[in-house]
Amino acid sequence: MRESSIVVRPQPMESASYTASSRLKASGLPIAIKLFEQSAQAVPLPRAPQPIAIADYGAATGYNSLLPIGAAIAILRARTRTDRAILVAHTDLPGNDFTALFTTLTEDPDSYLVKDAATFASAVGRSFYQQILPSESIALGWSSWATHWLSRVPAPVGDHIHVAHSADRAARRAYDRLAALDWHDFVAFRGRELAPGGRLVVLTLGLDDDGRPGFAGVMQALLAVLQGMVDDGALCPDELSRMVIPTVGRTEKEFRAPFAPSGRFEGLSVEHFEAFEAEDVFWARYLVDGDAGKFGAGWAGFARAAIFPTLTTALDGGSGDPRAAGFAEALESQLAGKLAGAPQQMTIPLATVVLVKRPRTS
Repeated sequence: MRESSIVVRPQPMESASYTASSRLKASGLPIAIKLFEQSAQAVPLPRAPQPIAIADYGAATGYNSLLPIGAAIAILRARTRTDRAILVAHTDLPGNDFTALFTTLTEDPDSYLVKDAATFASAVGRSFYQQILPSESIALGWSSWATHWLSRVPAPVGDHIHVAHSADRAARRAYDRLAALDWHDFVAFRGRELAPGGRLVVLTLGLDDDGRPGFAGVMQALLAVLQGMVDDGALCPDELSRMVIPTVGRTEKEFRAPFAPSGRFEGLSVEHFEAFEAEDVFWARYLVDGDAGKFGAGWAGFARAAIFPTLTTALDGGSGDPRAAGFAEALESQLAGKLAGAPQQMTIPLATVVLVKRPRTS
């Protein structure tokens, strides 16, 4: 394990873009929520009055945590039949919008804080590629749409904005190595934090039939728009050369690698693995209404919330560049138009992994 040089993980840029992003991400939630409910039913509970601790790894603004954590709390309440204290620790990078997170937790009608007065929320601003919570303190862990973001950019990618579409073999090897190390570290530190018998449910990117982490149409359209911005003088060639999205998808073999050959690692084992393809909700709507403009706008809104903040850091002035806001506006508009001109269904390969901590033997 090592201390990471952390890459910027994207945060919502405005409500419309965030809504599009969250709607798409939520399409993969039902399968993972069922697993989280099963985990809540199975984990041993600490003795009262110690609170039951739930960790949310990579919380962002909390939108994709509300339903799973609420469902788990309902099961824990049914098991204890009391108003025993439950503590939820939401974790993300220090630059996360924690104000938006607590606004979501306070105001959203689906929030567990709205529904359960004996549940308490906290936040930790540190990378989950290190230990961030006390050892053996967490009964349940949840992580959605987070572990596919690498801890840093391992190498430049000169011919594309995503390494999965690059012909640069050295860059691809660098990303593969870091992806393996990051998953190793994520698992190792969760092994320390989970209490004996505790469980962690992870929803993250897998790989499609071409061995890529999906979204190919969006990536190609985005690259074309950025190249056009260079041609128009709105973006410098050096800025485009620095733009890279440090995300990866993983195979089942790669998810299980830290546990080989014994099947255990830091007290953890893989209880469940499933790969599946999430619904492209924007395509499904397009098939019904035939509105290509809405299709393009939906995917462009997702990209703005999920990807643009990372791209903006490559501007000469970084995220604080005076052109940043205009760059995002122009990029979203042009991307929406590009995608609307040739609508196509996007592949969204996801994977769920359930890890369980070996219980103590009496």
